[in-house]
Amino acid sequence: MPTTRPRAPFRTARPRAPFRIATVLALLSLAPLVPAQAGAAATARTSVLQRDTDTLHADGVTGVSVRLETPRGTTTARSGVGDLRTGRPVPPDGYVRIGSTTKTFVATVLLQLVGEGRVSLDDPVERWLPGVVRGHGGDGRRISLRELLQHTSGLPDYVGDVVPELSAAGYRAHRWTTYTSAERVAFALRHPPLFAPGRGWAYSNTNYVLAGMVIQAVTGRTWEQEVRARIVRPLRLGHTFAPGDRPFLPAPHARDYQQFEPGGALTDTTVAYLPFDGDADGSMVSTAADTGRFFRALARGELLAPAQLAEMRRTVEVPPGHGSPPGTRYGLGLERIPLSCGGGSWGHSGDGFGYLVWPAATADGRASVTVVLHSRPGAEESAVRQIQDVTRLVDHALCSARGDGHR
Repeated sequence: MPTTRPRAPFRTARPRAPFRIATVLALLSLAPLVPAQAGAAATARTSVLQRDTDTLHADGVTGVSVRLETPRGTTTARSGVGDLRTGRPVPPDGYVRIGSTTKTFVATVLLQLVGEGRVSLDDPVERWLPGVVRGHGGDGRRISLRELLQHTSGLPDYVGDVVPELSAAGYRAHRWTTYTSAERVAFALRHPPLFAPGRGWAYSNTNYVLAGMVIQAVTGRTWEQEVRARIVRPLRLGHTFAPGDRPFLPAPHARDYQQFEPGGALTDTTVAYLPFDGDADGSMVSTAADTGRFFRALARGELLAPAQLAEMRRTVEVPPGHGSPPGTRYGLGLERIPLSCGGGSWGHSGDGFGYLVWPAATADGRASVTVVLHSRPGAEESAVRQIQDVTRLVDHALCSARGDGHR
């Protein structure tokens, strides 16, 4: 992803991504939780999952964890270490920042409000946030809520303005700085629109900061409160929350590491970078188990009525040059990536300084896989290779589930 735009899914070099690592002791572990009767198919799936996980570690990721869930059971794989200093292994289901995966939670809440008749996807932003989107050509009267959720608003991304120095020193100097949602939007509006609303596609975290503000305007409660009441509690996601300005992860968790320059040293970035880790565009904390449960429930229609789920899955092409896998399409807070066995996976990646989370589910919600990387490289070619490794792993995992008769 571009280094000035973190959290744009599947891109290859951004301010909190990319990196290549010195060789570390590999502590490999696998915890298959599948019933014995699953037989040869489960054994083969386990072997491929571990191999693909090890490939990520061999390609420079300090620590990797993967969780695959199908109707036959749960298979997990880990590779590398969770702490370079102590050599301890990656926790099997530790807490992780999920970055832009937060966007799917936020989009789900807004679509629930649509289903309740409280808001329309065709409402202009101005209706709910009068006067907020004005400046340098930005005009909330011309931008719909649908265009916010689908990244077709043309609004610039605020993130480049809150990463004044892309370096280890910059991370340490600015990680405690906090901004309000309105301040983040104001940063973006210093710049002219990228295109007229609805006339292009460009990933912008500003869109989802505004979506969070709209949720509060409609309900009178914060987006965090609505996510908890409407998603976290009903699904019993006991390890999922929005930490606000609290920068520390609960235990257990692996440590995250960012390489800010190709060939440079690794910086421990486990503490959140609050300038962009604190809003509706990407602040939530979860686990692989909880995240997978969310995407399976979403796909099965447990969170949205059929009409709203269909709207969420109404996609537009992600243009070439955005760093996405070929054929990627973007819906309303949801990404579709083609599978080699036919059809596609539905999910939303999230990343930040030192981490990447990649959850995906089958269209029917019967299977999901979540990949967590605990380091990011400084060299673009390393970042590209690791993303290719992840997409291959996800494809193998979900197609193996389909091979067991699950679609």
